[in-house]
Amino acid sequence: MNAPTTPYLDLPQIPAEFQQCFDSQRAAYLEHPEPTLAERRQDLLNLSRMLKENREALVAAINADYGSRSEFETLFAEFFVVLETIKDSSKNLKKWMKPQRRHIDMLTYPGASNRVIPQPLGVVGIIVPWNFPLNLTFSPLAAIFAAGNRAMVKMSENSRHLALLLAQISPKYFPEDKLKFFEDGGGRGPAFSSIPFDHLLFTGSGTTGRAVMANAARNLTPVTLELGGKAPAIVGPDFSIKTAAERIMWVKMFNAGQICTNIDYVFIPEGKVDEFATHCKRLFAERFPDINANDYTSIIDQRSYERLQGTLEDARAKGATLVNLSEGQTPNAQARKFPPHLVLNPTPDMILSQREIFGPILPVRTYKGQMEVARYINSHDRPLAIYPFTNDKELQRFYISRVMSGGVSVNEALLHVGQHDLPFGGVGPSGMGHYHAIEGFNTFSKLRPVFYQGPFSAIQMLFQPPYAGRAMKILNLMIRWKT
Repeated sequence: MNAPTTPYLDLPQIPAEFQQCFDSQRAAYLEHPEPTLAERRQDLLNLSRMLKENREALVAAINADYGSRSEFETLFAEFFVVLETIKDSSKNLKKWMKPQRRHIDMLTYPGASNRVIPQPLGVVGIIVPWNFPLNLTFSPLAAIFAAGNRAMVKMSENSRHLALLLAQISPKYFPEDKLKFFEDGGGRGPAFSSIPFDHLLFTGSGTTGRAVMANAARNLTPVTLELGGKAPAIVGPDFSIKTAAERIMWVKMFNAGQICTNIDYVFIPEGKVDEFATHCKRLFAERFPDINANDYTSIIDQRSYERLQGTLEDARAKGATLVNLSEGQTPNAQARKFPPHLVLNPTPDMILSQREIFGPILPVRTYKGQMEVARYINSHDRPLAIYPFTNDKELQRFYISRVMSGGVSVNEALLHVGQHDLPFGGVGPSGMGHYHAIEGFNTFSKLRPVFYQGPFSAIQMLFQPPYAGRAMKILNLMIRWKT
């Protein structure tokens, strides 16, 4: 009789360069499974050196991939935040690596002890998106190397210049059996996620994340998924519209809105939309007097540019009011400088209400009461973040307790992601798992429980069969003690 077929074992063909690197890293891990504190700190130092010593080339490569990427945004979000993360990891590493003492019942296990020992998993895969390619490579690598692992990194097809540069310079800092970078292209993504890694980290869209998780599941590879979604900002009735506009506009225009934790739509109290729109137009004119200047980042590719155009046209055709914040300026479509827009009166049937926008388009919704806001958000997928703007402590607590999300910034947006001692991660459709801080170290470690028996074993002495008689009497007595 033929055995039943198992379609889930039909894995994509893994390219030779992937397989050879994985085999090399796995062999190196087995040869030296637990790097010392000094070795791990050296790895972190080498990560930092790799960034600092190649700063100009890395900035230029990212700029080339975008067509025009603000140098300030690259240095702030891709260098400063990551260097801070690496420094914090090195500082706390000795504490993180210590075995943890755990409680033991001394009446049942006299003389024994319990420990949880963090140990390296082995070889970790990272699939990196294009929007913050250095940050979303080096921040995870800080946790992965702190935990004592090795890493294979697949860059995005939209990060070709950066991928080539990282592949070129990486061997100066790490052997390939420790770290290796790969370009995308040729449909190799499914093959990479099919490698039997000891852990796989993916950052990107929910659609691709589902495919990555399905491929990883065939090997029972554990995954951390950092996805996106529609993160809302809520401006409370007590909060200054002017201040809210200033803070929301800074985040929404950063990287031309191409951030997974960016504000996807905003709730404004009824009667205050015109004031909000007026401030937004003024702020954009002050901060970006020329939309074609280098401070305003390009949309990553033509397909994304056309998608945003289609999103606006769909909203216009379905009755929304569009407010062009760059009115009076002439965008350069060839440079993919997309004019930022507010979209007033959005409806559920519009594309921008159904999909993550990922660009400089901000739908503005109005509301009368806080329950209305909570019900709307909770009727959709759980977002990667929420951003309540209010000085009312009770209202802050209301949104934090009533609306589940991956993270929260209060009276600000996005900045919770940059806190080196806070974990980062989604929930439900916006992701699973965490990294950053000690949570990142734990994610890429096996927190291994170890029981150490004492000089003698009470269990072996008291609970030998036949159980009737002494063993059962002692067990019944112990059960009574526990109630």
